Amino acid sequence: MVCVCNATYCDTLDPVVLPALGTYVKYESSKAGKRLERSEGSFQRSLHAPGTRCGRQRLAGSCLRPTVTPASLPADLVLTVDTMQRYQKVKGFGGSVTDAAAMNILSLPETAQDHLLRSYFSEEGLEYNLVRLPMASCDFSLHAYTYDDVPFDYELTHFSLRDEDTKLKASALAMSKQPLSLYASPWTSPTWMKTSESFVGKGTLKGQAGDKYHKTWANYFVRFLDEYAKYNLTFWAVTAENEPSAGLINNYPFQCLGFTAEQQRDFIAWDLGPALANSSHRHIQLIILDDNRLHLPHWAKVVLEDEKAARYVHGIGIHWYLDFIGPIQDTVVPTHELFPDYFILATEACIGAHFWERDVILGCWDRGNQYSHSILTNLNHFVAGWTDWNLALDLEGGPNWVKNYVDSPVIVDTSEGIFYKQPMFYHMGHFSKFIPEGSQRVGLVASKESKKVDLEYTAFLRPDGAMVVVVLNR
Repeated sequence: MVCVCNATYCDTLDPVVLPALGTYVKYESSKAGKRLERSEGSFQRSLHAPGTRCGRQRLAGSCLRPTVTPASLPADLVLTVDTMQRYQKVKGFGGSVTDAAAMNILSLPETAQDHLLRSYFSEEGLEYNLVRLPMASCDFSLHAYTYDDVPFDYELTHFSLRDEDTKLKASALAMSKQPLSLYASPWTSPTWMKTSESFVGKGTLKGQAGDKYHKTWANYFVRFLDEYAKYNLTFWAVTAENEPSAGLINNYPFQCLGFTAEQQRDFIAWDLGPALANSSHRHIQLIILDDNRLHLPHWAKVVLEDEKAARYVHGIGIHWYLDFIGPIQDTVVPTHELFPDYFILATEACIGAHFWERDVILGCWDRGNQYSHSILTNLNHFVAGWTDWNLALDLEGGPNWVKNYVDSPVIVDTSEGIFYKQPMFYHMGHFSKFIPEGSQRVGLVASKESKKVDLEYTAFLRPDGAMVVVVLNR
């Protein structure tokens, strides 16, 4: 089931209004067709809430329990919030404005474009606050390019943004009324800086950290930030490289630039860190890895145990594509325990990327479940936020210059001037709309009775003092 939007109609949500004391608001989505359906209820005062902490207290306190139990849940289910247990703070939720996403959004009639962007970013939509941008081209572009394809231009004299930036990405971002945290990731350097002299395939930067190739590549980041600033777009963060392990693979099919953990450490220590620190963008956050989590904790140890590199780094980015062979308890958890002062952010995820998956399946509820399961697993293991991949794709799952088509929460049918909001879209909203930046995860414990139900859940204390509990019943 999908929701169809066009130039004249699109479903909207009301802005979140905090419930009065003693009451709650529930938002429910279901395979049967509910989409963030709002209902209200009040808590009953009960001196004997079985299995809850306050039910066991000897003090003459009272316990608040919802008077309504959703029909899909057993009546004996008790989830107890424990605000004494405090964990990570949230950075946010969002998606990526690739060339493909921007092209699809801007292919719609103007009012439909507005509906799509409001659906993601406004109070009547999902209230996304994170946006990732590829720095020049990626596979979701019409062709491979960088911002300086003039050979051996070490001064970056010929550096310039492309139409894809100024007419597509900047235009799409300018339509958002909400303050956004933008972060950028490069896929490849210009080919003249690479050992392969190609956008694709196995290849690293020529030379070694501290030399003219590495200095020029570091200055390329600064120029990118300078040029976007001219469009009133300032960035919260950059990642040092998208999937640095990809450029170490023979015949890799699209844009990449290889770094080992040691090479990334040295590039940050000698080149990228100092270049950003000595620029007008010295407050920008720098994120390492930006690759599958199975590289952890090794990658973090190599970079962050080096004082010269670590002082420039703020966070660690992870992708979801190989989660099934890198359990979170063996990768993210030990990384957080070793380096608790560095945030961990999920920076890319999409369905349809594996060869055994169909690209686009319109209305697939299970794909929404997969998103929620990943987000809950990440949030419950110290991750500070979750970024989807393309904000919008076409019916084929593109455009993509190497035909690496995937699915997206929003699918655009350009020929009809309409777009479809998929279950993934509404699953994202259960997190992005209700868990704003600055919220802090708190303890949430299930009573014994509920252990037989396949539930996943998390709880957050918002900056405004309200409590959010998200429950997934797959």
